[in-house]
Amino acid sequence: MKVDVLIIGAGASGLMCAIEAAKRGRKVLVIDHASKAGKKILMSGGGRCNFTNYYVEPARFLSHNPHFCKSALKRYTQSDFIALVDQYHLQYHEKTLGQLFCDGKSHEVVDILLNECRKYEVELKLNIRVSSFVKLDQKGAEAAEFAIKANDGDYYAESLVIATGGLSIPTMGATGLGYEIARQFGLKVLPTSAALVPFVLSGQDKLKYAELSAISVLVEVSCKTQSFRENLLFTHRGLSGPAMLQISSYWQLGEVLSINLLPGMDSLITLLQTHKSKQGGILLKTLLEIYLPKRLLATFIGETLLQKKLAELLTKEIESISQALQSWQIKPCGTEGYRTAEVTKGGVSCDELSSKRLESYKVQGLYFVGEVVDVTGWLGGYNFQWAWASGWAAGQFV
Repeated sequence: MKVDVLIIGAGASGLMCAIEAAKRGRKVLVIDHASKAGKKILMSGGGRCNFTNYYVEPARFLSHNPHFCKSALKRYTQSDFIALVDQYHLQYHEKTLGQLFCDGKSHEVVDILLNECRKYEVELKLNIRVSSFVKLDQKGAEAAEFAIKANDGDYYAESLVIATGGLSIPTMGATGLGYEIARQFGLKVLPTSAALVPFVLSGQDKLKYAELSAISVLVEVSCKTQSFRENLLFTHRGLSGPAMLQISSYWQLGEVLSINLLPGMDSLITLLQTHKSKQGGILLKTLLEIYLPKRLLATFIGETLLQKKLAELLTKEIESISQALQSWQIKPCGTEGYRTAEVTKGGVSCDELSSKRLESYKVQGLYFVGEVVDVTGWLGGYNFQWAWASGWAAGQFV
């Protein structure tokens, strides 16, 4: 089978690229080893798909080349994708911090993409497994640049787009195929790691904090110079919730996290000293339970101290309480890894690709889009916007 454009991967970036290429009159084929298109879209956002964010900006993406994402994000913005879903009367809402979710189910976003594919005559083939890729030295009888062998036969294409995603959530079929293809063609692939992923604790830390499983509190978490103010969720294995997922992209094994459990309060010391002088007869627990759950306070401070009257607190005890609640230091033993990671950090080096075209400098006609590229967004719709933008950008040239 001969096509103008062959896209490996029927996810967000692959489908977007296909639509844009087909709009230009290109004969486009999308293949995927999965049984459904857009499987990651379908499971995202708890089944409601956080499809973009009102406040997309390059600073909210991680990459060894922080300028690389700017071109695509500028040319295809969150407003452009919102305009697309508005055409289909998709109902959506802002959940928090600019995050846009479907009112209904994630399949509505997939349906929009598939409808666009049908409109522009994109061909989609599922359950296709690729075994080899070859770039022809000279155009063969089929007038193609790339020859691809798959379980259902051979394909030939002038342009080859790799939209295979990363390594996150292997139970959904994630593989390292995109990285293998990049290496085969001589492109540099940067080390990969799980990102936007919960932390795990071990030893005494795990035993201590597992008792708080299912408690969620607003915190400010910091690692090196980066910090996030969002919710932390205690789990039976460690620490999760938006704040932990966000900081995981900046954390490395062996580093300590600093967590403020009272981020809206300037100084707990000042609060305790003020109340001690004015309301010394009330119990410490009576005051602190206004701000934090009982079980959490018992774990962090201890029941004995909580039962003390404010007037009985020594200066060193007040400082200790403040340290425990506003400067909690914890060293995770690791993360849950790709099993539960939202995305993969690292991947095909941006230095290998044109930021305008997403095309390889070394291999003409070879493109990489979406998560397989070394561009990783924050939690909150940023990674989908990179998928839409990079797919759109490549689609103008393939």
